[in-house]
Amino acid sequence: MSDGTHTAAQVTLARLPSGVELTTTVHTYRGADPGPTLYVQAAQHGREINGTELLRRFHERLPLESLSGTVIAVPVANPLTFDRVSYTTPESFDSVNPNMNRVWPGNADGSLHQRMAARLWEFVTAADAVVDLHTGSPDMLPHVVYCADDDRSRSLAEVFGTDLLLAERADEDDPDEWNRRDYAGKLRVTAADEGIPAITPELAHNKQILEEVVADGVDGLLDVCRHLDLLPGVVPTRDQTVARNHAGHVSAADSGLFRPNPTLEVGDVIEAGTSIGTVYHPTTYEPLSEPCVDRDGLLYALTREATVTAGDRLASAALTDEQLPA
Repeated sequence: MSDGTHTAAQVTLARLPSGVELTTTVHTYRGADPGPTLYVQAAQHGREINGTELLRRFHERLPLESLSGTVIAVPVANPLTFDRVSYTTPESFDSVNPNMNRVWPGNADGSLHQRMAARLWEFVTAADAVVDLHTGSPDMLPHVVYCADDDRSRSLAEVFGTDLLLAERADEDDPDEWNRRDYAGKLRVTAADEGIPAITPELAHNKQILEEVVADGVDGLLDVCRHLDLLPGVVPTRDQTVARNHAGHVSAADSGLFRPNPTLEVGDVIEAGTSIGTVYHPTTYEPLSEPCVDRDGLLYALTREATVTAGDRLASAALTDEQLPA
């Protein structure tokens, strides 16, 4: 039996005003035998680096001699945000679409991010499944997001193996936020709309490599490969919580100094009306607001950043399947 192959190619995503090419590396792993194609990328948002580290370790562990089919991996989907350790690009690069994960499938003649997405979309459309690796806020449970009512995407989420799965419902569930934040332009949503099952693992914290989270993520991606028959082996059955995350967010009503409720930890099941902390005036010491969750649910994100601006997201609570109306 012959071994598979690995190639790494520099791909031009777009050109900057100076004429300098904006490039990234696309890794292609081909098995000796035919099979499906998996597309996986990381660092659309440059501060979310656990996915990039995950792909480095996946590269080391992937047994090419056992691979059937193709894995396409892009460890840095957005070099501009990666270099700035940021979520969006500077206005000078793309004032129209600063968030790359709102413009899929892109536009080869559009703004910078649209052009970048359009180039990578060529690889996406050749795939049978998509994994878009992200990380969350400073304190967030690792979880996988998928489009609700998409059974194939849910199956991918289950085999990736996080304890928490979040079904993201479409705009009829929360049309204001869905449309205001251009959720229809997410890679996961756009791929699923094209009939390609897609998931977004959110690998906990940003800006730092979390050893346990990355190790679990590598195991999860290998299990996705087994599920798709890219690799041999059986995916273990896991005990997971399924929830939905729409409209379960708590935002700051005031700017100031935020002290989280010291009794709360992510993963807690909380009741409607639970205080998540207090926002104080930093110089007069006046309590400005005490934000509370508006529903019973699972607290899966809670910011630990002290300086907050009105409108900042402070916490997220998910409704579990058991809490949803029949």
